[in-house]
Amino acid sequence: MSKFFVQNSSSESESESEDEIAEVQKPTRPMYTYESDEDQKGSRVVLSERDKRIEEINNLVRQLKNAKKIRDIVKSNQTFDELVKVYDKCRKVVEKDGHFKHFIRAIADLETFVNELWDSSWKASASKSNSTALTKLRQRIRKYNKDYEKEISDYKAHSDNYPEEEKISKTDSEESESEEEVQPKKELKTKTKVEKSESESESGEEDSESEISWDETEESTSDEELVYDKADAYKLFLKDTTSTKTKKDEKKRPKEKKVVVTVDTDRESEKPKFERKLFAKEEEITPINVFNKLNEIVSARGRKGTDRHDQLEMLKELREISRAHNFGSAMDFKIVFNQMAISFDYNTRISACMKSEVFQECLNMLDQMINIVLENPDIEVSENVSDEEENVHDNTKPYKIRGCVLTITDRMHEEFTKILQQCDAHGTEYVERLKDEPKLNALIDKLQNYLEMRGNSQEICRVYLRKVENIYYKYDKNNEKNSAELIDRLCKYIYTNDSTDRLRAKAMLCHVYHNALHDRWFEARDLLLMSHLQESIDNSDILLQILYNRTMVQVGLCAFRVGCIKDAHSALLDIQVGNRAKELLAQGVMMQRNIEKSKEQEIKERQRLIPFHMHINLELIECVYLVSAMLIEIPFMSSREFETKKRLISKQFHYQMKLSERQPVVGPPENMREHVVAASRVMKKGDWKACTDYLINDKMNAKVWDLMPQSDRVKQLLIEKVKEESLRTYLFRFSGVYESISIESLAKMFDLPRNFVYSVISKMIINEELMASLDEPTQTIVMHRTEPTKLQTLALQLSEKISNLMDQTERMVQIRGGEMGAFLNRNQQGQQNQQAQQSKQQGYKQTRNQRNQQQK
Repeated sequence: MSKFFVQNSSSESESESEDEIAEVQKPTRPMYTYESDEDQKGSRVVLSERDKRIEEINNLVRQLKNAKKIRDIVKSNQTFDELVKVYDKCRKVVEKDGHFKHFIRAIADLETFVNELWDSSWKASASKSNSTALTKLRQRIRKYNKDYEKEISDYKAHSDNYPEEEKISKTDSEESESEEEVQPKKELKTKTKVEKSESESESGEEDSESEISWDETEESTSDEELVYDKADAYKLFLKDTTSTKTKKDEKKRPKEKKVVVTVDTDRESEKPKFERKLFAKEEEITPINVFNKLNEIVSARGRKGTDRHDQLEMLKELREISRAHNFGSAMDFKIVFNQMAISFDYNTRISACMKSEVFQECLNMLDQMINIVLENPDIEVSENVSDEEENVHDNTKPYKIRGCVLTITDRMHEEFTKILQQCDAHGTEYVERLKDEPKLNALIDKLQNYLEMRGNSQEICRVYLRKVENIYYKYDKNNEKNSAELIDRLCKYIYTNDSTDRLRAKAMLCHVYHNALHDRWFEARDLLLMSHLQESIDNSDILLQILYNRTMVQVGLCAFRVGCIKDAHSALLDIQVGNRAKELLAQGVMMQRNIEKSKEQEIKERQRLIPFHMHINLELIECVYLVSAMLIEIPFMSSREFETKKRLISKQFHYQMKLSERQPVVGPPENMREHVVAASRVMKKGDWKACTDYLINDKMNAKVWDLMPQSDRVKQLLIEKVKEESLRTYLFRFSGVYESISIESLAKMFDLPRNFVYSVISKMIINEELMASLDEPTQTIVMHRTEPTKLQTLALQLSEKISNLMDQTERMVQIRGGEMGAFLNRNQQGQQNQQAQQSKQQGYKQTRNQRNQQQK
C-alpha cells in the first residue's frame, strides 16, 4: 500500500527512513546550501519594467564609479557601452515618465572625468590600453552627450535634484498583490495546525523525530485536501515549515547527528582542506611504503588536473609520518627535495614569481637540506645517481639520492631576482624583499663549505661563481682589501679548473668590474685586454653581453676617476652611441618608433632586467662621456680651425652643441646636458674659471659628482684637466695674435705651476701641434706665423672643391665608358688627325720649297 494513503506509520519505518536520510546527509565533499524561496520569510517581490531598468542602471553606475576611482579607462568604456544599451531598452518608460536623473548625472560626471584626464599629465604615464581607451571614450561621450545638452546643463545648475542612485518604489498594485499572497498563507497555517492536532490525538504515538519530515507532510495531505480550494492545489506538495511541536515532544526527540565540516582555507589556493588518509588503517607503515607513496605523489607532478596545493599538503603529511617513525635523514631529505621541486612548479607562468611566504618556506627548506647533508656525510647526493641505484630506506647499503642541491640554490637565486623585478623599486616592499639577500648568501656559504669537502671541481666552480655574482657589484669601502682578495682567489680557481668557457668569461668580467669599481685601473685594463673578450663577445649569449656592457661602463668610469680621459671616452663610446644605454645595460625596456616587438620579445627582455640595486646611474654615464668628449673635442676643433674637412670625434657631443646653437635665446643651464654645453662654449674662449663653475656646482654635485666614491678627489682632478685643456685651446686659438708670450704669464692666467705649463707647451711643439719655439733664457714662446691668410684659406678651399669635383667626374666617366670612356678616345683620335694634317702640311711646304730652288 502506498505511503500517500497512510496517515500513521510505525516507529520502525520512521527510524529506517531517518537512518537513510542521515546516511545521505554525510558530506564527502564541501556542500554549499542555498535558502529556498519558502525559507525566506519575506514575500516574493514582483518589479515593474521601470523598476527593473532603474535597478540595472544603478548597478552599472556603481561599476562606473568604481572604475573611475582606480582610473581603469578600459573598464569605464565597457561599462559605458552597457549603460547605453540598457538605457536604449527603456525608451517607452522614458517617453512616459521622462529621463532618469541618475543616468543624466552619470554621463555628465563621466564627461568631466574624461576631460580632466585628457588635460592632465596622466595620459603620458598611462599604459597603451588605457590611453587608447581614453581617446575612444572621449570621442564617444562627447558625441553621445549632445543629445542630452539641456538635461546636463540643468544638472550642472541644480545638482542637488539629481541623485547618484534612484530608489525603487513599490506601486499600489504590487502592494495589493503581495497582501493577497500573504493572506492565504496565514489561513493555510491555521488550518494545518488544527488538522495536525487531531491526527496526533488519534494516533497517540510519537510520529516525528525531525522538525521537517516528509512523513508529516504526507500524513497531513489526506486531511488537507478537504480544506484547500482547487486553485491552491499546488500547495499540497510544499513542505510545511510552520508546524509547531509541544514541549514534551521536543524533550523526547533525540538529538540529531551533526556532521561538522571544518574548512580551513589557504591564502594561496583558497581551497577547502580536508584530512587526507595516505595509508589505510590496516596497512603497515614502512620505509618502503613511504618511499612508494612519495613516488606516487611525485609521479602526478605535471599532469593535467593535478592540484599542486594538495601535493604539497600530502608531502608535508608524509614528512610528518616519516619523522614520527624515525625513517632517517635520507628519507627526510628526499621528501624536502621534492617539496621544493613542486613549489617551483606552483606558478604556471614563467614570468610570475613566488609569493613572499612561499619564498620564506623554500629558504627554510633549503637550509634544512644543506644541514642534513652537512650533518650526515654518509648521504651521497648527485645528479649522476640512477633510479636503480637510489637508496633512501635500506640501512645496510650506503644512502644515495638522485638530485642536486646546487641546482636548487641556483633556482632560488632566480626566483629572488624575479621577486625584485616585479616589486616597485621605489617602495618599501623592495627594501623588505631585499632583506632576504643576506639569508640567501648565508645558504650559499654553507653550500660552498659542503662542496669544498664533497663536490667535484665543476660544482665548486659553479658555487664560486654564484658567490662572486653576489659580491662583484658592491663597493666595499671598509674592507676593500679583503673583498679584493676573496674575489681574486675565487676567480683564479675558476680560471684554472673550469671546463666551460662561459663560466670563465663570466668570472673574468665580474673580476674586471670589481677592480674598476675600486679604482684599480691598471689591473682592470690589463685583465680585460688579456681576456680578448672584445673579439668573441658578439657570439655570446645575451646575458653575457649585458654583463660585458656593464663592465665596459664601469671601466670607463674608473678611467675618468683616475684621469685617463681618452680611455674613458673610448670605453663609453659604444654604449652612448644611439641613445640605447638603458636597453644595453638591461636597466629598462625602450619602445623604439620604427621597430615593433612581439609580446614574447617584450617578456624575454623584461626577464633579463637587472634588479634596481644593481643599476648604474645613466645620467652619471652620460655626463662622464660628454665631459670627456668636451676635454678632447674642444682643443681638437681649435687646432683644426682652418681645415675644410672637419673630423668628428664624438657625434653626440656635436649634436648637443648644434642644438644649443640653434636656439634663438640661450638661457641659464638647467639640466646636466645644458651645463656641459655651456662649459664647452666658455672653454672655446679659454676661460677655465667659468668652465669649472658650470661643471662643478650644487646642481651638478647632487646629480652627478656626489654619486662617485671619493667625489672630492674626482672634482679636483677635473679642475686640473679643465685648466690644462683650456691652456691648449687658448694657444691654438690665439697663437696668431701673439708674436711671443711668456710662460709665467700663462701660468698666472691658468693658475698652473710653471713647470707644468712648460711641459705642456713642449709636448705641443714636439707633436707639431703648435708652430712656435721656446726661448729658455727669457722663458718665452716665440710664435711662427704659419697660419694662412683669409685669401689663402679661400684658395685652399676652392682647390679642394675642384679636386673633389674632378674625382667625381672621373668616376662617372669610368662607370659609363670604361677608362675615361669614349671622351678620351675621341680626344686621342682628334689629336692624331691634327698631327697627320700638320705633317702633311709640312710635307707640302717642303716639296714647294725644293721646286722653287730647282727653278732658280
